[in-house]
Amino acid sequence: MTEPDTHPDTQPDTRPRAVEPDTPPERDRVDAATARLTAYLSSVGLEWELGSRPGEYLVTLPGEQKLKTVVSLLVRPRTTSVSAFVIRNPDENHEAFYRTLLRKNLRLTGIAYAIDTDGDVYVRGEVPTEALDADHLDQLFGVVLAASDHAFNELLALGFLGSMKKEWAWRVSRGESTRNLEAFRHLLED
Repeated sequence: MTEPDTHPDTQPDTRPRAVEPDTPPERDRVDAATARLTAYLSSVGLEWELGSRPGEYLVTLPGEQKLKTVVSLLVRPRTTSVSAFVIRNPDENHEAFYRTLLRKNLRLTGIAYAIDTDGDVYVRGEVPTEALDADHLDQLFGVVLAASDHAFNELLALGFLGSMKKEWAWRVSRGESTRNLEAFRHLLED
């Protein structure tokens, strides 16, 4: 028989622990919120799928300026995180680009613009899980869509105008379609 290992790294962890998320009250809160969320998504006809993380729902919002915005909702017992990709790191005009985002943050409810380590722009927020009802979800998705879709062309013009001018000139010189740049014709034609 071998002696038990008494090395400090192998001793059991006796520190107090937070309530585990799978305890019945916590699990009940998450289950109730996800039931309300999926019922809402079905009632308004939004496409959705389960994400790769437990409790994650990926909701596709159809856009007008962007083709679509995919929103990640991570439902946890107390809060639900909300995030959606807006636009990649700008090529140019960084100061005006980020100043515009900060000014737009003042008008957002429940979410804010943020950047990741690559400089790509997202909207991100936290809402109480208990508040996931039809009215709150409708407002939340509206704010996310306004922040990602409605601001998209303005952000493109601020951060990517030089690239768009090159693309426009290349397409015109080759007789290629400029349809995807038509919204910017007034900025691209010299």
